[in-house]
Order: sequence, then C-alpha cells, then structure tokens
Amino acid sequence: MAEPAYVKIAGDLARQIRSGEIPPGSQLPSLDDLAQINGVSRIVARQVFELLVSQGLVRTVRRKGAFVVDEPNLIRVSPERQFEDPEVTFRNEAVEEVEVSRDTETVAADTLLSEALGVEVGADVVHVTTRASIGGRPVSISESYQPVGLEGTESAAFLEETLSDVVPSADHAEWLQLSPADVVKSVDQRFLGPSDDVVMVSTISYPRDRYSAMRFRMALGDPKIQ
Repeated sequence: MAEPAYVKIAGDLARQIRSGEIPPGSQLPSLDDLAQINGVSRIVARQVFELLVSQGLVRTVRRKGAFVVDEPNLIRVSPERQFEDPEVTFRNEAVEEVEVSRDTETVAADTLLSEALGVEVGADVVHVTTRASIGGRPVSISESYQPVGLEGTESAAFLEETLSDVVPSADHAEWLQLSPADVVKSVDQRFLGPSDDVVMVSTISYPRDRYSAMRFRMALGDPKIQ
C-alpha cells in the first residue's frame, strides 16, 4: 500500500523527536503552519497530530497547541503500521541503523494452514519470515503465509489482530535472543478480502517490554466495515 501523507509527515517528526532534534517540551507548529509547511490540507495535518498523540510522543493543550512529551514511550498503533514497510516503521522509532531481512519459500499447507487460509491440505503456500534489528539489537520477527497467486495485502479490506503474551516458538526466541521461558508480545493478524476470504495470516513477535502500549485504530464510518 502507498504510504499516506500523514503517516510520512508523522514519521519524519517522530524521528526528530526520538533523536532529540526536537527536544522534550518543544511546541510543534500550529495546525495551519504544519499544513502549509508540508503542502497538505488541515485534515491531513490534524491526522499527523492525532497519530503522534496516539504514539505517545506528543500531547495537546487546549488553545495552546501541541507539545513534545517529557519522556516519549513507544506505542504500537495499528493499522497505520500496515501502510508501512518494516524499514519505515522501525526507522520512525529509532535513530540507530535499521536492518531488515526476508526469507521467502513455498511450503505445503498443513492442517492448521489449511484451516487458516481456506486452502486444501498440501496446497502451495508462500511463507515469508521477516527479521528486524535496530543498532544490531533484534526487535521483531514475523512469519506470514498466503495462498500462491496472492502478493501482499493490497486486496485486503479488513484487518483482524489478536494481541497476547506468549512463550515464543524456538525460532522466534532464538532471533530475539531470549531464553526458552521468556514471554514475548505476540500479534496474530488476519487480512481478509471484501468477502471475508483470507488474503494473509501472520504472527509477529516483539520483546515484551518494547512497547508501553498497543492500540488498534480504525476510521468509523468506513463503508468497508459497515
């Protein structure tokens, strides 16, 4: 999916906040100024502030404006993240070097994948493992599966997420450098087409303490979810 303007602008501001270029307590440009600086509408500028607030980076004060919080905390916000490649997501969260690797293979669907994707047992399924690190520290590993012939989530109309604290698989624990008994924050996702056909399923593991909160965000009134 193309990255929306408000996500890009918010990401640029987020990087400046996390790097200290915009220090805690600083007042951000007004709604009108932000719109003019970036050549966007007031609606887009308002979305920028809403996203930064939801990520825990900015607070708004009535009739005074928006200010950088004293101690920014990482908050995972969805589905904004679904518009981004992992490189963009983690670059918005850090000032150190971001490294992302992907391994893609075709596997035969077992019983669980058959049920999850609505395909026959033994059908070919594309399996992608994505690993991300920041400054050499592993911060995420995900595994996605989708039927052969589909690519990405552009055909998806709905996203379902389930959040849980779980003991990770051996591969996830190894990448995140955790002991077998450690718990991770796990996000299970289902991307669904307009007729509830499954486009992709994925599981993402993060260190349990990476995010201070996880929020799901949707636009009320979207005809796709009525």
